[in-house]
Amino acid sequence: MTLFRCRWVIVCLLAFPLGLRGQGRPRLEGTWQAKTEDEIRNIMVRSDSSAQFGDQVARWRVVGDSLWITLGDGVWQVYGMKLGADRLTLAGGDLEKPVTLRRVGPPKARADSVAIPPAPPATERAWE
Repeated sequence: MTLFRCRWVIVCLLAFPLGLRGQGRPRLEGTWQAKTEDEIRNIMVRSDSSAQFGDQVARWRVVGDSLWITLGDGVWQVYGMKLGADRLTLAGGDLEKPVTLRRVGPPKARADSVAIPPAPPATERAWE
């Protein structure tokens, strides 16, 4: 293999992962909006495992295709989740029917004064 061809192979191999950046799995972090007949709700999901809607702060985690959320009450509320680039659909848990949210932007940073609820044990789940 000539030196030129060897360099070309190295450049291609190094560039390949860069081309895939942003094409992986969609990220849950962001500001999401749900519209109902009565209101519009904005939910911020941050990479520090906090989520915020209004004044309420929750802790979240993804387990398989489920979203687990706790408000600090000692139990996880578990929802089925389908995540796309700009759409998030949640079902189950305390929801009567599936809810689809639309990504409207990145999350805002959490203020240091806003505490994230502690994570309950994985065995503590709210069941219907």
